[in-house]
Amino acid sequence: MDWIERMNLVINYIEDNITCDIDYREIARIACCPNYHFQRMFAFMADISLSEYIRRRRLTLAAFELQQSDTSVIEIAHKYGYESHSSFTRAFRELHGIAPIEARKTGAKLKAYPPMSFHILVKGGTEMNYRIEEITEFSVVGIKQQVSTEKAFSLIPSLWENIRENGMAERLLDLADEKTGPMSNSVLGICTDGNWGENEKFNYYMAVSCEKEPPEDMEKLEFSQSQWVVFEAHTLSDIIKAWKRLYTEWIPTSGYNFANLPAIERYYPPGHNPQNELWIPIVKR
Repeated sequence: MDWIERMNLVINYIEDNITCDIDYREIARIACCPNYHFQRMFAFMADISLSEYIRRRRLTLAAFELQQSDTSVIEIAHKYGYESHSSFTRAFRELHGIAPIEARKTGAKLKAYPPMSFHILVKGGTEMNYRIEEITEFSVVGIKQQVSTEKAFSLIPSLWENIRENGMAERLLDLADEKTGPMSNSVLGICTDGNWGENEKFNYYMAVSCEKEPPEDMEKLEFSQSQWVVFEAHTLSDIIKAWKRLYTEWIPTSGYNFANLPAIERYYPPGHNPQNELWIPIVKR
């Protein structure tokens, strides 16, 4: 089963369970995608977060029911996962611009979001330069921050700026292992967690390669031996482009799946070529 087919099965699962408690782990299982990647992958491919997509579908169907049935507003609210009339009204107004009761009036203007369908879009053959690396286990120590998936690319540069200004970057560099290792001679941005797409945030670590135990205000992550695909990125905008092409072009066509390890953005000192790299753990399908 190919990547695009699995993503369409995810959409089918959501539609079949739209009035139930949706199991986000089951969605990720259907997609064969680890926790570390699923919510970001969906957002890149769909241009909307998974939770927001589900919210819009539920409120679309709720609007249809309000127009086509005599079912009470509170019954429809409960059917689509809202515990109270007020929470449903607030969400409905935010999406449609009117209160639920107004949706029953002739001429009411509403918004409809139909189910998604994923396809591979064939574009001009723009090359993707990458390499495959096999590296041994290693450890990192870093500072953890929660980041909104939707706003990640605007927020993450400010996190790095903050740790430079408050002296934490210097402390990190002092912890870095001097020995040659698979992730030495660089600082690392590590994307983890997200509760299989249910959360709209993930944990982002600003870290260095380090075998020592971390200070109290930092955390240690252990990485097992794995195979990685590596994309060079000369600028920060290249990192963003690499993420998007990874999810929408490379993974769907490469014969690889994501391994169950966090992804790493690797930043090198000035003068290094390349300046940055994106490291993604992978396994053969």
